[in-house]
Amino acid sequence: MEKLDLKDRKILYQLDLNCRQSNAQIGKKVGLSKQVVDYRIKRMEEERIIIGYWTAVDSFKLGYYCFRMYINFFDVTPQKRKEIIDYFSKQTNIWSVIEVQGPIELDVVMWVDDIYSFNVWWEQTLKMYGNYFSKSTVSILTKVISCKLAILLGENKEQNIDNSFFTTSCEGQPKKIDQIDYQILDELALNGRIPLTILAEKIGTSSQTVKYRIKNLLKNKLIQAFRVYIDFNKIGYQSQSIDFHLKDHSKKHTIIEYLKKNPHTYDIMSMNIGWNDIGVQVLVKDTGDLIAIVQDIETKIPNVIRKTEFWISFKQYKTRWLPEMEFK
Repeated sequence: MEKLDLKDRKILYQLDLNCRQSNAQIGKKVGLSKQVVDYRIKRMEEERIIIGYWTAVDSFKLGYYCFRMYINFFDVTPQKRKEIIDYFSKQTNIWSVIEVQGPIELDVVMWVDDIYSFNVWWEQTLKMYGNYFSKSTVSILTKVISCKLAILLGENKEQNIDNSFFTTSCEGQPKKIDQIDYQILDELALNGRIPLTILAEKIGTSSQTVKYRIKNLLKNKLIQAFRVYIDFNKIGYQSQSIDFHLKDHSKKHTIIEYLKKNPHTYDIMSMNIGWNDIGVQVLVKDTGDLIAIVQDIETKIPNVIRKTEFWISFKQYKTRWLPEMEFK
């Protein structure tokens, strides 16, 4: 585990708020010179604490639905398991593919623009690999609340600060964009910190055009944030998830408000069709932290939770907030 001081953590926090801000801007906010920020970021990149930069694209606003596949394996060799994971990872409209330990073994999230076509594809997938699934379930995710990385700044739960950052959902009518906008989003999805000059060269247009279009994509909330990929294991945290199944749905909003103020919270899957009532991704030091979160909720909001299930995410094969598809 790498040791980070508070200044390092503040730099990571600022990068996650907006990884496109300059190192000089970050320096002013954390109380360091630009040169020191340059050095610290480079060191964290070399140590693979920072493993990349990405853009939170609201693909819901492009007309996509979000389907999740929960899979348990059966009688599968390591080679066949890898083949199945590669199969999902290579699909152009996959949001994420993650191996987990918990009620399921593989979590696959896909962007879908046509439900019938998805059903055809899923039937074909089951024909190919269904014999290796002891269980497979599909649910629909319609709203995600993403939170700031408050855990980097300390774990004081008594501050009662709402850490929600932005919300993505399938509410409202889709927005239409042209090919240049889509190309910009496509590049930014994989490198949120790419310089304007390089981005313009890749697309074949001017830096001024790219800058103007990014401004409009932000205004229309197709771009929600420019963030940083952090290897949390290297700084003493694990990515884990909690599924909440409720017996009193009238208190769902109260639980969500609690989660938004808990510094461990990363993403809240607040509106799901099937599987759970609330799903939350958290950053914790160990399972004890995970259990403590649930116990705290049960103490402060009693007689609401019917059942909880824990997941431990241990390998992420793909994550991409925009389908890898040609412009239509």
